[in-house]
Amino acid sequence: MTSIFIFSLTAILEIAGCFAFWIWARENASGWWMLPGVACLIGFAYLLTQIDVSHAGRAYAAYGGIYVVASLAWLWGMEGARPDFWDSVGGAICVLGTLVILFGPRAVAS
Repeated sequence: MTSIFIFSLTAILEIAGCFAFWIWARENASGWWMLPGVACLIGFAYLLTQIDVSHAGRAYAAYGGIYVVASLAWLWGMEGARPDFWDSVGGAICVLGTLVILFGPRAVAS
């Protein structure tokens, strides 16, 4: 799987997991919402370990841009609030940062 695909699936799981807790805590929904929330967050944590980079911190940093864009897609698709111009600009900047982190040239260790 490519890094972008893994990051995208990871973001969906993280957002869904956090959203389940949001519904429980903020909307006074049943505690049963926490079960799929925990399952999604476990899947998120596992998938993030599958990124092909040399250091965990680099995977987390690169993931951040994909998470931002996925959050804006969730905002629009699941919550019905269309991202505005500034959301779109910010998301594009974050994706650019992700691409630089993932594909920027690295010095060869001697």
